[in-house]
Amino acid sequence: MIASNLTKLKQQIPKSVQLVAVSKTKPVELLMEAYQAGQRVFGENKVQELVDKHDTMPKDIQWHFIGHLQTNKVKYIASFVSLIHAVDSLKLLKEINKQGSKHTRVIDVLLQFHIADEESKFGLKHSDALQLLDDPDFFELKNIRIIGLMGMATFTQNNNQIRDEFRKLHHYHSILKAKQFKFADYFKEISMGMSGDYNIAIEEGSTMVRVGSLIFGSRN
Repeated sequence: MIASNLTKLKQQIPKSVQLVAVSKTKPVELLMEAYQAGQRVFGENKVQELVDKHDTMPKDIQWHFIGHLQTNKVKYIASFVSLIHAVDSLKLLKEINKQGSKHTRVIDVLLQFHIADEESKFGLKHSDALQLLDDPDFFELKNIRIIGLMGMATFTQNNNQIRDEFRKLHHYHSILKAKQFKFADYFKEISMGMSGDYNIAIEEGSTMVRVGSLIFGSRN
């Protein structure tokens, strides 16, 4: 079933868009089914679960951390994580940089923007992001690389609202690309869209969708 779900999804998603299989709470056996069907990018939101799965599974997997990351947990994933999706403070960036330096690697991250109506969602306002990127401390960080933005739309049936929120994130990406990241060819990712709204996200310029239930079935 997982293999056919992946096949169906990949037929709908353009080749230019990366599919992150959101595997949180799912057992390794199910992840291995997806792996055997060709999936190599998985997203987890709990550090311990991510570490355990990384230790157990094949080493050609790209692990994305997609949850809210606490600074004191960065050290556990810094040696292997491919991308951290939801960075929303200079403090967290500094810690990722520190741990990246210990492992002599540059860790790719996305800045999380708050685009939803819901207060419960994390993320930077545009003004916060500008302040962060202008901070003298930011320029000292040599072991992180900001490769784009990430955002989550409001959980709603109103597709127009979802579209507007994704459009807003794309707009912020364009502004930062034109100024702060003008010469950074790596600043090109927009991680937006999940199982319920990935089609709208792709139409609005997403380069990376985070899909779980459409691959693995509904959440445990």
